[in-house]
Amino acid sequence: MNKKRTLALTPWLSTALVATLSLPVWASDTTYPTLVHSIDGAVVHNNYQECWGTGPNDVTTNPSRECGQGQPAAPAPQPVPMPVAAAPMAPAPAPVAQAPAVITLSADALFDFNKAILKPEGKHIIARELEKTQYDGGQAHVRAIRVIGYTDSIGSRAYNDKLSLRRADAVKAYLVSRGIPANRIHAEGRGMNDPVASNKTKEGRAQNRRAEIRFEQQ
Repeated sequence: MNKKRTLALTPWLSTALVATLSLPVWASDTTYPTLVHSIDGAVVHNNYQECWGTGPNDVTTNPSRECGQGQPAAPAPQPVPMPVAAAPMAPAPAPVAQAPAVITLSADALFDFNKAILKPEGKHIIARELEKTQYDGGQAHVRAIRVIGYTDSIGSRAYNDKLSLRRADAVKAYLVSRGIPANRIHAEGRGMNDPVASNKTKEGRAQNRRAEIRFEQQ
């Protein structure tokens, strides 16, 4: 009797064994929730694309990777670069005193009437301008100096040409005495040429009696 019952049950056991092999493998996962994996290692889903799992909840729809298996670790925060202090700006260079391109001096301030000797006040005016050049402690580098003498229209042209040249030479001699090399100074007299005002008035003639000192800077 027992032998027959055992033989009768044999087909059922065979069927159960086959069914068991076809079921998913309940793999043990160390992350929550524990998911069910098939034989090939894939996570088992139901018809709603939910992952089958074990534990308190049979299914999970956690949007993380593979329905809750170990979300990717958040990237480590990048160190915030410390602001680099700007290098201190170099102080602006002190302004350099520039010698004027042209100094126009009244002949009446420089010389007595019909004379070619510099007056003390004339020397003071010239010395004040020389203080801006390298020859008198200044920073303006002068390459050459031109001194040009002028007169008004009173008197002959020949006489005024000579007077204007003597006055230009007097200014040059004073510049040399202040340390400027003579070969850097050019003196010339133009007499009544190049008037800057009318010679018909006293005021105009006073403006025409003049000496120009022209600085040629490097």
